Amino acid sequence: MAIEYAPTVLMAVLTLIIGFWVIGWITNIVGNIMKKNNVDETMRPFLLSLLNIGMKLMLILSVAGMFGVETTSFVAVLGAMAFAVGMALQGSLGNFASGVMILLFKPYKVGDLVEMQGHTGVVEEIQIFNTLLLTPDNKKIILPNAIVTSGPIMNISGQGEIRVDMTMGIGYTDDIDKARQIIKDVAARCPQVMNEKPMDVFVAELADSSVNFTVRPWCKSEHYWDVYFFMHENVKKEFDKANVSIPFPQMDLHLNNVNALAPLSN
Repeated sequence: MAIEYAPTVLMAVLTLIIGFWVIGWITNIVGNIMKKNNVDETMRPFLLSLLNIGMKLMLILSVAGMFGVETTSFVAVLGAMAFAVGMALQGSLGNFASGVMILLFKPYKVGDLVEMQGHTGVVEEIQIFNTLLLTPDNKKIILPNAIVTSGPIMNISGQGEIRVDMTMGIGYTDDIDKARQIIKDVAARCPQVMNEKPMDVFVAELADSSVNFTVRPWCKSEHYWDVYFFMHENVKKEFDKANVSIPFPQMDLHLNNVNALAPLSN
């Protein structure tokens, strides 16, 4: 038996050794090609892992066939097992499939500021089953990929430049032109505002207690919050210096015919 099976065993061992070496070589070449073609770093390890595991599985089946193992039946058993596991883990597989779709179509990438499922934050990591967000107050939110792809995704920083929409109010007795100029001057001092792009400062609403301006400066996507906080703080300071009021909700009550109400007070 040793003489009969020795050549087959030797051939199988050589096939495994050479096969694993070739698989590693192919994986490295594909990885270098992906890197040269600027394939996303989040997607690259996942695809290389699938390629490596798939080729190793094919190699093992080929070696099993050298010993007379019916690989067709073996594949059928693996298929049945995969089906049973898939039924048990259909929720996780849904997240897996959604993760693959995110990696392929790239609605967002690591570092983007996004809003999805009512949460706003910077994408910290894209995993196979989950997406990790880091909120402005340093909280980590873990969203299953299936939930992410089932709703709208707002990629705030996806275009590189973003408009910061703000509403600022003044009192009805204040000078509109003066307030508008103050807002423009503050925006011109903000280092993150793109002054080469036009900024809108319009009277958008005559509200119950205030005249509301819509203010829309432009900045780089990563500077969104810097501009937002800078504008609010410094506009308030400049309004105070110029005696421009920022009103709060209030109600004016006018009494007519006071004398007619006098008997009621007695």
